[in-house]
Amino acid sequence: MLGLTTLLSDAGLLAADEKNLTAVSPLAPKQPHFAAKAKHVVHLFMNGGPSQVDTFDPKPALDKYHGQKLPGENLRTERKTGHAMRSPFKFQKYGASGIDVSELFAKTAAHIDDMAIIRSMQADVPNHEPSLMLMNCGDARLPRPSFGAWATYGLGTENQNLPGFLVMCSGGYPIVSTQNWRSAFLPGAYQGTYLDTQHKELDKLIANIKNAGIPLADQRRQLDLVRALNEKHAAERQRAPLLEA
Repeated sequence: MLGLTTLLSDAGLLAADEKNLTAVSPLAPKQPHFAAKAKHVVHLFMNGGPSQVDTFDPKPALDKYHGQKLPGENLRTERKTGHAMRSPFKFQKYGASGIDVSELFAKTAAHIDDMAIIRSMQADVPNHEPSLMLMNCGDARLPRPSFGAWATYGLGTENQNLPGFLVMCSGGYPIVSTQNWRSAFLPGAYQGTYLDTQHKELDKLIANIKNAGIPLADQRRQLDLVRALNEKHAAERQRAPLLEA
C-alpha cells in the first residue's frame, strides 16, 4: 500500500495533502507545538577549537600563578602538569551584559548580547570520544539519538527532494565517526546524511549524483521506480529499521 501511494502521488492521482504526505514519508513536515520562529536549524560543532581560557572564559588565577606551580598537592590533571601559563591574549568587556571576550573575537564581541556564554560546564572524563557523544547526542556512553535526528523526527522537512538532516564535514569523519549523527532508537530515516565538503565539484561531493549515459528526466524516472520498489519491499517487512534507513 505504501508503494502504491507513492506511485499514485507521483502520477498526480493522489490528493497532495499533509496527511497523505505523512503516510508516504517519515520526513514529511510536521506541525510544532508552538509557532515556528525559524525554518532551518544550523548547528556548528567545531571539534578541536581553541581553549575557553583564550576565548570567552578568562581565568584571573592563571595571571596570579603565571610561571609558578599550581597550588594543591592533589590537583587532578590529565597529564603531568608543569607551571601555570596565563592566556597570551587580552580580554575586554563588551555589550550591555559586560561579557569578557578575548581579542581573538573582537568582531564577534559586537554581537555578544545576542549570544549565550556557558561557563559552568564540567566533565568527569577529559577525552574527546565521550565529549563528542555528550555534545551531539546528550549522553557520553548510551546510544542516544543525535540533536539533528531529534529535530528531524519532531519537525520533518519541507524539502522532500533532500535529506532532512545533512552533516557537512571537511576532510573526513570526526572522532567516533557516524555516531555523532546517529538515529539510535529512532527510525533510521532520521539519521544524518554525510557530505565531505572538502570537495567542491558536485560529482565528488555526492557520489553517483549524475548518470552520464542517460538524460536527467530518464534518471529521475529510474530513481522514482527504485524508490517505489524499495518502499513496497519495506512495507511487506514491518519493524525493519535498517530498511527504513
